[in-house]
Amino acid sequence: MTLATYIGRFVAELHPARLPPEVIEKAKVCLLNAYGMGLDCHDTPYAPVARAAAIALDGEVENGATILGDGRRTTIGGACLANAALFHGRAQEDTSGAAHFGTILVPLLTAMIEVRKYPLSELIPALVAGYEVGGLLEEAYAGQTTPAGFRSTATYGVVAAAASAARLMRLDAEKTAAAVSNAVSFTGGVLQSFADGTDEWRYQPGVVARNGLVAAELAKAGSVSAPRAFEGKAGLAKAFARVECDVERLSSQLGKTWFIHRVTFKPFPVCAFNQTPVIGALALREEIGDAEIQNVRVRMNPYECGYAGMDSKGPFSTISGTLMSIPFCIAVTLVHGIPNMRLMTTYDDPAVNGLVERIELVPDSEVPILSAVIEVKTVDGRQFMRDQRMTTEDYNYDRATVSKLVRRIGNEQNVPQKAFDLIEQFVDKLPDSSLDDVLESFRMVEPPRGGVR
Repeated sequence: MTLATYIGRFVAELHPARLPPEVIEKAKVCLLNAYGMGLDCHDTPYAPVARAAAIALDGEVENGATILGDGRRTTIGGACLANAALFHGRAQEDTSGAAHFGTILVPLLTAMIEVRKYPLSELIPALVAGYEVGGLLEEAYAGQTTPAGFRSTATYGVVAAAASAARLMRLDAEKTAAAVSNAVSFTGGVLQSFADGTDEWRYQPGVVARNGLVAAELAKAGSVSAPRAFEGKAGLAKAFARVECDVERLSSQLGKTWFIHRVTFKPFPVCAFNQTPVIGALALREEIGDAEIQNVRVRMNPYECGYAGMDSKGPFSTISGTLMSIPFCIAVTLVHGIPNMRLMTTYDDPAVNGLVERIELVPDSEVPILSAVIEVKTVDGRQFMRDQRMTTEDYNYDRATVSKLVRRIGNEQNVPQKAFDLIEQFVDKLPDSSLDDVLESFRMVEPPRGGVR
């Protein structure tokens, strides 16, 4: 069998009763983080841009999908475009390796359920389907595709979205295989916007979600789709990763590895690869005290150092540039402490920018991914070193920790705590929930009528 066939069978047979309890719980944590961060992003500038584009493309639709935090309704695809940009606004969405599937899958499934009235008993299986299929491919190929300039969120997210949509639509195994095969033909997305500090990456998840939905709808309608979309000579593995697709190895992992357990969460509004450097810099800041810093040397894994924008020293003019830059994130943390949105959007701080210039970034294969070794030399000749070793388990938060995280940020962003109560109620009661709780929570952060949308 082909990999598409294996995936089609796995997704079509993914029933709630067959899901391990810990997988169901992790899916609920991912839902809570996605909705919670979406609320916390209500005043970021990217959602209004995506909303304007969605309305221009698809128009307002009576009884359509709600544009969260706005109130208007549009097509399912339009809501994906708008709501994914909202959920991506702080860059604190969940992370599976180098991919951010939650910001794709949750807006897609929410819009589909609202408009088509699919039962909420299908939400968790559909969500898990996306995380599993996307996670399988990301884990297998991101090591090759990321250095080549492809963004994992876009490269594997279309297939993940197609799998989720197909499962929610209850497509059979054959049509699900066609859906993910279609998705391979619609995939792609480069990393250059990170290097240039621009915003295209904010909108990639919404486009990805729309494309995944299209892939599933085409399959449902009877599309004839490449059976060897993954392993063929011009399939995903060869075209993007330049390697052979090991169908037997990959298919054997479906339903056994449970890639959703690789999903991690972000305590700070910076790139996933910058979370550990910030934690290390916070510890060093306490040790250094008021001493003046002469220079800093940072050693990190080459995979992270080589990611677009990570080695940038500016000049910075957007948060898309600062949140990716290892030197900036370390500098702002050493100078001011915990990085927040205000600090990450202050581009003319002479103390921070001066320190950025004195930070040397050294790729070191001996340093594991998600770790950092930070060495600081002060003007008075003292030297400090922090070997911050962390793994995915350090960021694999449980539901209580995610609740505290999104509520803490909500306090900073003036989100009513009642909004978080509603999304927690929705997650707690699944599958006996009401999507009205989610919709009502986002009504609480809508701008006044006549305000900027």
